[in-house]
Amino acid sequence: MSQLADFINAKQPLSNRPLAMTHVIYGYPSIEASLEWMQTLLAMGVETLEVQFPFSDPVADGPAIVEACHLALESQPKMQQCLTDLGRLGRDYPDSKILLMSYLNPVYRFGVSKLVEVAAKEGITGLILPDLPVEHAQEYQAACAEHALDAIWLITPNMPKDRIKRIAGQATGMLYCVSRSGVTGQKANLKSEFDLIAYLDEIRQHTQVPLAVGFGIREAEQVAALNGFADIAIVGSALLEAYNQGGIEAGQELVTRLFPQLSQ
Repeated sequence: MSQLADFINAKQPLSNRPLAMTHVIYGYPSIEASLEWMQTLLAMGVETLEVQFPFSDPVADGPAIVEACHLALESQPKMQQCLTDLGRLGRDYPDSKILLMSYLNPVYRFGVSKLVEVAAKEGITGLILPDLPVEHAQEYQAACAEHALDAIWLITPNMPKDRIKRIAGQATGMLYCVSRSGVTGQKANLKSEFDLIAYLDEIRQHTQVPLAVGFGIREAEQVAALNGFADIAIVGSALLEAYNQGGIEAGQELVTRLFPQLSQ
């Protein structure tokens, strides 16, 4: 039983469009400011909040997120405090789910099993570790199973079909389906780069968990194109860029434009 999958499945049929998943970096531009931004998004009704604990070499991320991570590290964020802060937000906004995303270096420093245990106690429902191969995740997966926390895996367009089958077949909570090759933040036309629908159909052959699509989502038309094919649309770099240009107000405007159901 997955709290995250049950939550998404209960919410998604109520919307004519994919649910909203927004990405925020803990500690950017400061710890206090990042928490204020997270609180604003949750108050707007964003269903899923992905919080990135910063690392100096976030290999899956584009320039905007890389720069923000470097600046966030100047605040000297601590994983324990991050988990405590996210737990408080989760208790204040129980109608949304919070996911923690990071890379192996800070996770290993904190302790893999310890991270899973503390995150579960704080009510975080899923973890995303882009640089952890499933072949080397036994300790991590065992801890997630013990504490009823979802290990969320990424699937990419250039992934061989047998690997898609392997990862999708053991997925819980949801799958993060990368919409194109490359790093986050690059502009993309979800329709023209490759057959997105066939890609999602291939993944669905091997799993019943909800599908979240991210990388390059910047326009309302891109979110609308996912209607009926994906359960969640993820906005990351575009949201960060809007925040950088106009603060919370500009970020709110983008979220409302991409996910108009949140303003109803």
